[in-house]
Amino acid sequence: MMDLVVPDKTHDESRQGEALVLDAVEAKNNGRKLYIESYGCAMNFSDSEIVASILLDKGFETTSDFNVADVIFINTCSIRENAEQRVRNRLKEFKVAKVKNPGLVVGVLGCMAERLKSKFLEEEKLVDVVVGPDAYRDLPNLIDQVDDGQRAVNVLLSREETYADISPVRLNSNGINAFVSIMRGCDNMCSFCVVPFTRGRERSRDPHSIIKECTDLFDQGYREVTLLGQNVDSYKWSEEGESVEDAPKATVNFANLLEMTALISPELRVRFSTSHPKDITDEVLYTIGKYDNICNYIHLPVQSGNSRVLEMMNRTYDRDWYINRIDAIRRIIPECAISTDVITGFCSETEEEHQDTLSMMDYVQYDFAYMFMYSERPGTLAAKRYADDIPDLIKRERLKEIVARQQEHSYIRLQKLIGTIQKVLIEGFSKKSDQDYCGRSDQNAMVVFPVTENYKPGQYANVLIERSTTATMIGKAV
Repeated sequence: MMDLVVPDKTHDESRQGEALVLDAVEAKNNGRKLYIESYGCAMNFSDSEIVASILLDKGFETTSDFNVADVIFINTCSIRENAEQRVRNRLKEFKVAKVKNPGLVVGVLGCMAERLKSKFLEEEKLVDVVVGPDAYRDLPNLIDQVDDGQRAVNVLLSREETYADISPVRLNSNGINAFVSIMRGCDNMCSFCVVPFTRGRERSRDPHSIIKECTDLFDQGYREVTLLGQNVDSYKWSEEGESVEDAPKATVNFANLLEMTALISPELRVRFSTSHPKDITDEVLYTIGKYDNICNYIHLPVQSGNSRVLEMMNRTYDRDWYINRIDAIRRIIPECAISTDVITGFCSETEEEHQDTLSMMDYVQYDFAYMFMYSERPGTLAAKRYADDIPDLIKRERLKEIVARQQEHSYIRLQKLIGTIQKVLIEGFSKKSDQDYCGRSDQNAMVVFPVTENYKPGQYANVLIERSTTATMIGKAV
């Protein structure tokens, strides 16, 4: 068994925090046990599945108890300051375990690797291994270096690495939902974000390998895939080699990839994350509308409703452009749910500009939102250019207003669905009772309904919605 802890969320690519107990995976055995924790976004979760695959292929077993592990890795997130503090506190706990087990190897993976490698390795001596997101293939060699008494580092970024040939170990393993990475890195230089510096330049994965992975998942019984990228709408892959007049090079964009994935089977649900307002096209929206199994749900981070603040954030769109994209979604996919990310208290944000964000929320009426106070990250463009000059008290007050407004909108959006029949993919039992199933609707809303003998996890159920909370729809199978 392996534990994967996902206790934080990121801008533009978010995952609810939860602890996941993972199934053991059969593999050759070298007698050593591996324990991984992952912090932050869905991409980190997906990366941990790649790491597990690489090391299980070398004979490692997995464990849910770090006290019996021979190798411990934390897959890190640098988006918010509290995530870094959690990682540092966790490493101190592992340092205590290392006193009891001197042969224990402790490592940091992912987004903190480059920026904090010297602190972790030399100043605080908390870890033995530091590995960046593009160097996971080197992990067996790095562990060998530590076994020989050295500290090991590889934080080199790549312009080519996509791990396309590695079959991820499905660590959450409910056998129903799976993440599929379609690209790595980011070319957007949002001034608040560290991702371009920690994950490198954008590169798209070969679509043939993506479709094969999704097809294999469907054949194994999975019924939902989420295509992952920092900015999925900028996915673009071109066939290698020179084109000739009779046979031009094949080029695949995100709309094409969505269609290819949807065509695997009408029983395979397709989701994706994350879209960028500057890149999402009508072609993508029409593709979503064309196929019933591409979910009517788009995560479209706004960050701010004010054009001046958006320019300072280097988001490369303004308020009017964002509204244009919202209007296009509402026109082309009327049933589509929309979620977002909001940052409040960005550098020099005025009260009037904060009100612009609230008015944007009123205009869109998001189904869901990830909401944050601005947290300055060292090395970002904002940290170099702008003073973090909004007092914490004001940030907190503005965040409270944003959260309250979103709760109103979430409740309104779900109330509108009372009396409708929603197609729900059953994921398992409700957290509160094994007498109820839970699953998500096409619009990504959580639905709870009584267990019936006609359905089991992994199947679709038509559920009549009878009532709702601010976050959950409740009904009965019909």
